[in-house]
Amino acid sequence: MQIAIVGAGIGGPTLAYWLSHYGHQPTLIEKAPRLRTDGYVVDFWGGGYTVAERMGLTADLHAAGYAIREVRLVDRHSRRVGGFSAELFRRGLDGRFVSIPRGDLAAMIYRSIEHRAETLFSESVSAVTQDDSGVRVALERGGSRRFDLLIGAGGIHSPVRDLVFGPESEFARDLGYRVAAFEAEGYRPRDELVYLAYTMPGRMVARFAMRDEKTLFLFVFAGEYTGGPDPRDVSQVKEALHHVFGHAGWECPEILRRLDGASDVYFDRASQIVMDHWSNGRVALIGDAAAAVSLLAGEGAGLAMVQAYLLAGELNRADGDHQDAFGRYERRLRPIVEARQRSAREFAAMFAPKTALGLWTRNLASRLLNVPRLAQWVVRSEFRDDIALPEYVA
Repeated sequence: MQIAIVGAGIGGPTLAYWLSHYGHQPTLIEKAPRLRTDGYVVDFWGGGYTVAERMGLTADLHAAGYAIREVRLVDRHSRRVGGFSAELFRRGLDGRFVSIPRGDLAAMIYRSIEHRAETLFSESVSAVTQDDSGVRVALERGGSRRFDLLIGAGGIHSPVRDLVFGPESEFARDLGYRVAAFEAEGYRPRDELVYLAYTMPGRMVARFAMRDEKTLFLFVFAGEYTGGPDPRDVSQVKEALHHVFGHAGWECPEILRRLDGASDVYFDRASQIVMDHWSNGRVALIGDAAAAVSLLAGEGAGLAMVQAYLLAGELNRADGDHQDAFGRYERRLRPIVEARQRSAREFAAMFAPKTALGLWTRNLASRLLNVPRLAQWVVRSEFRDDIALPEYVA
């Protein structure tokens, strides 16, 4: 089958890989002029790790990723107030855990399919019409293409979802926080392999030392601190971050000075996508387009890879019956995704508790994770993956 995939982030190229593996002809459609490298560091484990293994990416994952030693929480004077050893979690997951920049993960997946799938960069979909035999996709730059199936993999702001299922406002659930990230070179101090975070009620700023003298900065803050800048307008985003963190203390003055010189700044709401169904006729959704868990959960990349793997496998198993494949894909994953979304809603406030008491409680809980038996229990209950991935036959 000829299958259009809108979105060349994580899920889209993963789906293209497996569709090609099963003999289909995937075409990726990506609005950006080139592969996107922005974003933040994601923790990668579980089902997504298994899919990456089956794609032969394990060595690349660990070469590009980081084995974080410690999560350290500090006060405005850089005194430790909480945190835990990440090694306890790594051991609990048998070493199948790596922290990796999202852009690096996207790049290694795309490299695995760039010569096996057509990619239309600087292109987007303006209209979708479908009938009993296929889908016609109108392209923003002119013309149209016809495919057997259309898959929306364009993330939380999916254009395919807007066109086929309805506007984002019908499905988005705001968790009340905003997230921003950027990189800078030559920042000091550096704490190698340490995720270091300073939190005030309702606000958090963190840094992580990366290779090539780069430092990644992450901001999380409650939505009531700002009216919400246009994420496409870097100057608005910078102004909002100055407003929220300008008098926050710690290293914030220097971090904001580095922000002023940054050309790429990631910004978005921490929100979920909740839908009654993930397919409509010959159109289906994967990843955040179908069921975003939340930026703060750190599971979106791995879950998108799992969804892509299962959808491709079910399409292969169904031998052309897309309705049967879409139904099996959704029935297999929906209970798991809904459970992850419930956990993410409860977990969101742990990043930037809105009260002093909440902050004190979060810091205490983080210190308790240094107790080996407690850490093992947390790994078993929260990190051990419950997604069974069948071995599909090509």
